[in-house]
Amino acid sequence: MTEQEAFYVLYRFKVTPGKEQAFKEGWCRMTEAIREQRGGLGSRLHYSESGWWMAYAKWPSRQAWESSRRLSDSPDSEAAELMAQSIQERLSPIPLAPEIDLIDRRSENGS
Repeated sequence: MTEQEAFYVLYRFKVTPGKEQAFKEGWCRMTEAIREQRGGLGSRLHYSESGWWMAYAKWPSRQAWESSRRLSDSPDSEAAELMAQSIQERLSPIPLAPEIDLIDRRSENGS
């Protein structure tokens, strides 16, 4: 897979105050389950000063992401429940096709 073939999705959530730790635990568990069972390539979760949690997930292709979304079962139902109980509001995911990637790969590998 080349970086040009990679596909990303942006997610946005408002988390109920006091439920942040459960949300983060659910997000981590769900990301790992998606990686192991559905071919996802991981995600990064961010908190913004606006109060929204934002994350982007990497997939090998849009087709892989869409195939995973069509499956009715959750790759980790307990993680899904942790997240569901923590989320106050969520916005629709935004598919992202990378055009230019200038993130320093050395920073991602601990170099």
